[in-house]
Amino acid sequence: MKNIEDLKKDYADLLVRAGLGIQKGQRMLITSPVECADFARLCAKAAYDAGAREVILRWRDDELTRMKYLYAENDVFDGVNSWDVDLLDTLSKEGAGFLSIYAEDPESLKGVDPDRIMRAQIASGKALADYRARQMRNDCPWCVCSIPTAAWAKAVFPEMDEADAMARLWDEILSACRVSGGNALADWKAHSDELQHHVEILNKYNFKSLRYKNSAGTDVTLELPEGHFWAGGEEKSTSGIKFSANIPTEEVFTLPKKDSINGRLVATKPLSHNGTLIEGFWFDVRDGKIVDLHADKGEDILRDAISVDEGASYFGEVALVPYDSPISNSGILFLNTLFDENASCHFAFGEAYPNIYGSENMTEEELKERGVNFSMTHVDFMVGSRDLEITGTTHDGEEVPVFLNGNFAF
Repeated sequence: MKNIEDLKKDYADLLVRAGLGIQKGQRMLITSPVECADFARLCAKAAYDAGAREVILRWRDDELTRMKYLYAENDVFDGVNSWDVDLLDTLSKEGAGFLSIYAEDPESLKGVDPDRIMRAQIASGKALADYRARQMRNDCPWCVCSIPTAAWAKAVFPEMDEADAMARLWDEILSACRVSGGNALADWKAHSDELQHHVEILNKYNFKSLRYKNSAGTDVTLELPEGHFWAGGEEKSTSGIKFSANIPTEEVFTLPKKDSINGRLVATKPLSHNGTLIEGFWFDVRDGKIVDLHADKGEDILRDAISVDEGASYFGEVALVPYDSPISNSGILFLNTLFDENASCHFAFGEAYPNIYGSENMTEEELKERGVNFSMTHVDFMVGSRDLEITGTTHDGEEVPVFLNGNFAF
């Protein structure tokens, strides 16, 4: 049995080789909390071992970010530093690999003026629009992962002391990412192949519409765009590099037709967004647009999140995750969307991944005509439950059970 330090090295190697598929001569950008510097170094070493030309580091710090939102001059939140835009544009144009270590304190911005958060998000969305478009088209391989930080670990396991909470969260992350077995690359490949099996079944059915219903209150119907496809697990960049955008992942996903969703969506897990926990929320949706919402906690942040632009109040993703996925069966609320979305079927409001056959040759207007939503935001939230039922309707009118009792009916 490997010790924890060896498993961390295996995890870093998995992220570089399967998460990003780093090629000889390719550059790589790591965005990481400063607390995760030791692990970022492991990832950099793994990248150089894989033949990377250069590894560039971009650091983040929850405490400094909070200070900025509390004390910086007000007009700071209406712009973005040009060097940040230049860095992301340059690297994405050349097809560099982007690794994001996402491990923020779930409530790092609690009490911060929500207007500052919203304005900063709008400014960033506008300035980085070209970079985000390249990422959504998979012009460059990218991967989001997580490792423990003290604040996050204590939020997940408040009854433990810091050291025990950190150790427990490391165990859960390595298990969820298929690293604990000691053969990370092979185990991840087997898992990715299993996800591809569900993708093939869904693409074969080519459903026209889906209906979601559960006892939590979700009851919606939606249409899928003409020419849509499902994806999950391993993907390919436009240059042909195989990568996994999320590690861990349990989902297969596609996009809804923008104006087609009608009904109510009820969240079954809290959402950590912009450093604030949003709890007990639902959306009423008419012709694809959120027309009403409520949250027991964080409603002002949620209302701002769907108001950053016109597309933020529409939806860009539907994702299927079995209720009996390993992350769900752990029984842990991770307070981290990367993990919690992989324990539950989910939707995302905002930007759509253009999962349309031939989309790489379509203009934005042509994609909009197919029902693809455009936005500067993309926020996943969870709606899965033990009793979730999803029924697909084919173009011939046949109704097919897709989910029964929270799991795939296939």
